[in-house]
Amino acid sequence: MLELKQRKGVLSMLSATEKIKVILKRENLTIKDLAEQMGTSRQNLHNKLAKDNLSENDLKKICSHLGITFEVVFYLNENEKL
Repeated sequence: MLELKQRKGVLSMLSATEKIKVILKRENLTIKDLAEQMGTSRQNLHNKLAKDNLSENDLKKICSHLGITFEVVFYLNENEKL
């Protein structure tokens, strides 16, 4: 499994698309490779990435194909997550 280590807050400041591109580069994969694994066209995936227009389901599917974990958590207070 790929582990991304935060370097002086750099990774936390990247958009989801930028993070995906970092992961693809580290894994020596292209957008076309990922699109084929996902059963979509390169153009469709490229357009979503170019617009940074990825739904939570898109991100989960991408991460699943890359063998990494994706999680969205909202903290309402110290004891409650949504």
